[in-house]
Amino acid sequence: MIQQQQPVKREEVLNQIDVLMDNLTKIKDDTGEFLLNFDGLVVDDKSWHVWNWPQGVALYGIYKYWRLTKNEKALKIVHDWFEARLKEGVPPKNVNTMAPLLTLALIYEDTKDQKYVPYLETWAEWVMYDMPRTEENGLQHMTYGPENKNQLWDDTLMMTVLPLAKIGKLLHRKEYIEEAKRQYLIHIKYLADRKTGLWFHGWTFEENHNYAQALWGRGNCWITIAIPEIIEILELEKGDFLREFLIGTLNRQIEALAHLQDESGLWHTLLDDPSSYLEASATAGFAYGILKSVHKRYIGQEYEAVANKAIAAILNEIGEDGALQKVSVGTGMGDSLEFYKQIRITTMPYGQSLAILALAEFLNSYI
Repeated sequence: MIQQQQPVKREEVLNQIDVLMDNLTKIKDDTGEFLLNFDGLVVDDKSWHVWNWPQGVALYGIYKYWRLTKNEKALKIVHDWFEARLKEGVPPKNVNTMAPLLTLALIYEDTKDQKYVPYLETWAEWVMYDMPRTEENGLQHMTYGPENKNQLWDDTLMMTVLPLAKIGKLLHRKEYIEEAKRQYLIHIKYLADRKTGLWFHGWTFEENHNYAQALWGRGNCWITIAIPEIIEILELEKGDFLREFLIGTLNRQIEALAHLQDESGLWHTLLDDPSSYLEASATAGFAYGILKSVHKRYIGQEYEAVANKAIAAILNEIGEDGALQKVSVGTGMGDSLEFYKQIRITTMPYGQSLAILALAEFLNSYI
């Protein structure tokens, strides 16, 4: 493991991204420990060769890394993954399996390869017209198995709404863009905590509450990522009401995060509960979102120190095998705060995925 030191050399960051990519592409659940059975539908929650949200986040980070560095290994990883998955056939559509479409949209943007268009159109149309809705037409957090009826979750903006927005821009489908905007507003309405500026994990229209009112780390990190991403994807200009509204929302969250960061550079899995364990995947997500927001001048430059402290912590948590340590297992909606504190820690692909995303953005610091 790398000991924290300042300044971090660029070569060190590049090396760690390479190690993380190697780990990701070799991950395979040989024991069956991470096979989830949903009434006969068996889903692999860990392996690289699966079409799901952990792989979707990884593909996005790796492809953005390629865009910045033109690293051919990164490009090959992404293209090989899509070639194999499209040959196998796409999985059932849900909020999480939509995630890889964001990277597929970037590939189409760069290559203009028309073979990708039917996938972009079909999946976006599914979101628009067939994906289950909550009251007020929010996107219901429908996953494998549980329908999560009438539930809004933080994750949806990252996994489903960002791809919808990007596809809308590329295919000139204004209705996709307007729908993405609406989803941000409805999620802010029901998930943002007015008191702290942080976000609750979920909301149910069935009982009209935020479950345990958990200010969960990884759920919050999706927001720190998703807000600067949507501003960039939609090319929202200064003075645009939505841009200013989103930046205000983002600033409140990041101000709170800065006060809650542990001395180690990590954040707790329950952000406002120091008795909950420190968690690295959320930390990587925060590092990415804060760094990008600083680079885009959506937030004050003083927050760069917060992000850099998180980057040092992430580098310190990458093992020799390329796996990010201190990562919580996939987490459903909890009815108590204790539920989140009891989620076990292991190495999961989205740990490496978020670390790559954060370190790739950190490379801009050397420019």
